[in-house]
Amino acid sequence: MQKRKVEMVVISDVHLGTYGCHATELLQYLNSIDPALIILNGDIVDIWQFRKRYWPKSHMLVVKKIFDFLSQGIPVYYLTGNHDEMLRRFSGLKLGNFQIKDKLLMELDGKQAWFFHGDVFDVTMQYSKWLAKLGAVGYDLLILLNRMVNWVSEKLGRGRISISKKIKDGVKGAVKFINDFEGVAADLAIDNKYSYVVCGHIHQPNIRLHKTAKGEVMYLNSGDWIENLTALEYHKGEWVIYRHVAAEHEAINIQELSSEVPLLELFRQHAGREEVVFLHQLLGYTAVANG
Repeated sequence: MQKRKVEMVVISDVHLGTYGCHATELLQYLNSIDPALIILNGDIVDIWQFRKRYWPKSHMLVVKKIFDFLSQGIPVYYLTGNHDEMLRRFSGLKLGNFQIKDKLLMELDGKQAWFFHGDVFDVTMQYSKWLAKLGAVGYDLLILLNRMVNWVSEKLGRGRISISKKIKDGVKGAVKFINDFEGVAADLAIDNKYSYVVCGHIHQPNIRLHKTAKGEVMYLNSGDWIENLTALEYHKGEWVIYRHVAAEHEAINIQELSSEVPLLELFRQHAGREEVVFLHQLLGYTAVANG
């Protein structure tokens, strides 16, 4: 199958290492494109909920695919988020075409674009991180329950539903948080004379023009690979939201849910020596940081 050429792809909130991650679908998407640049805009690996016993092969293959892009000379920027905030210790690190940053400024066709995850606007992250982490665990379990409910629903011939999305859409506080988040990001971008502001974090894909008395900016959000299965694509001066259509019958892989294969062993099977050494160092730091 011929791959689609895309100048730039922005992906965020993949949450590798959690039950809700749609790694198989993400891998299908990555295998269908020929990008010139990749921006991973935070929460790619969920270090908050990291478990050495749960790292399915499909999650490992997503990591391997990223390394495949790097080996082809394709630049990859990893911008840190809150679930992978431990990587901020490595901010500024550059390994060949791979760079870890907290934020990124880039010129696109003569216009300034500002990329960052967006957790800096989350009050919970600033003052109640323990509550945010507790909520992340609950969210992951809710997504797992949702997948089981959809499996039963499909067997009964009924449509799929998103429990978490229904809760978000039905709670005024959640809707207000999303609107406030988008407004703050856009206002700051206008103040700094940027033409684009590109975020993740809130799992809400969007492209909209934000106007104020001071000016205007294009606000973009890449969404997630938990509920929406979306990415941002920039090609020939235009932004679009890519939406991946999930399999009609979503299977629950019991073997993946109870994987006993050590993460490093999986990595040794599918990656080169340099990548193994880097991951070993990263996991060693993560283990110490998590106590």
